[in-house]
Amino acid sequence: MSEGKLAILVAGGPAPGINSVIGAATIRCRLAGVEVLGVRDGFEHIMRGDIETVRPLLIDDVSRIHFRGGSILGISRANPTKDPKLLEACVQALARLGVDKLLTIGGDDTAFSALKLESVASGRLRVAHVPKTIDNDLDLPPNIDTFGFQTARAVGAELVKNLMVDAYTTHRWYFVIAMGRKAGHLALGIGKAAGATLTLIPEEFGSGGFSLGVLVDILSGAIIKRQAEGHEDGVAVIAEGVVLGLKPEDLAGIDNVERDEHGNVRIAELDLGDLLKRSVRARLAALGVKTTVVAKDIGYELRCADPVPYDMEYTRDLGYCGAQFLLDGGNAAMISLQGGHFVPVPFATMLDANSGRARVRLVDVASTRYKIGHRYMIRLRKTDFEDAVTLASIAKVAGLDTAQFRRQFEYLTKDEPGPLVFVDG
Repeated sequence: MSEGKLAILVAGGPAPGINSVIGAATIRCRLAGVEVLGVRDGFEHIMRGDIETVRPLLIDDVSRIHFRGGSILGISRANPTKDPKLLEACVQALARLGVDKLLTIGGDDTAFSALKLESVASGRLRVAHVPKTIDNDLDLPPNIDTFGFQTARAVGAELVKNLMVDAYTTHRWYFVIAMGRKAGHLALGIGKAAGATLTLIPEEFGSGGFSLGVLVDILSGAIIKRQAEGHEDGVAVIAEGVVLGLKPEDLAGIDNVERDEHGNVRIAELDLGDLLKRSVRARLAALGVKTTVVAKDIGYELRCADPVPYDMEYTRDLGYCGAQFLLDGGNAAMISLQGGHFVPVPFATMLDANSGRARVRLVDVASTRYKIGHRYMIRLRKTDFEDAVTLASIAKVAGLDTAQFRRQFEYLTKDEPGPLVFVDG
């Protein structure tokens, strides 16, 4: 064995393809004569100086794990950046193990932890980070997905497809809450792929905050419009992150909601689906509109799914590149593949100047991709209010005259994306 060892650590939330990265990195290092150690449960133990859960990884241990979801090393959201002493404890724990190279696998919080750990190590430890999140929100170029996203989208689209059939069969609506704390990539990807009735993502509402009534009116308007067209069913896919844009008065007690190690509100504690279901039911009941609404969260079903071939190949390449980068003396970079080529993204370029945290990639609501998705959605539009016959039929379902319906719902069309215009040449 050559001098030094490489350790692999997984943190944050699960994503399909983690085991592929672990396997590929382990095999590459072992073939180069470098010992590999697997750090159990992210930073949970080593940031307290505990090295008892660290174990050697051999080629025989990992040669076929790329087929499977989950993480053979476990995972946690333990946050060593809360205290410089915890970061130093991590460095010292790894030094006691003879580790001089660390490959971290995780999302934006883990990327930030890796960045801070490398800084505190001051040359004692070289660090590379492999970006993982089904939310697809790490600051990579627009055409580069984070690993796990494509698998999560595929599994999510299949679930929504089944719910659409059930909705049609039973004459009901489903409000499907999809993961996506800061960005709506996953909700939009699932909604577009499955052909959901409509999709709501945080980016369409901007950063200034909005009222719960806006969400309720969008969903109620879609239900009313569907009924005017002769349909009693529908599926709305809603990114969980929209809840964080709601005004505080709409979420009394939000400060008391449990938070994770990185200070993020545990969105599942807020039960957005139930809140929207009850609010929309009340809004429609006041208008005399009858419908059945069921709230359904999807997320945990997606995170540990076996990776699709795209993610299997992609993550094995990322694991190989991450290991080779460290073996070649590389340091302080996020591992990416762009246009089929390895491109290290230096840690120093990943930080947002204002927050000091790793930058987040949001859905570009001015993009053709988003505008096409929006055009396919069933929701109230400017054209509905411009055509007297259409407006009258929709207003009738709501038990309102056209003037009343206009006063209550036309505001929703104010920021509607403009038409797509394609010019030849």
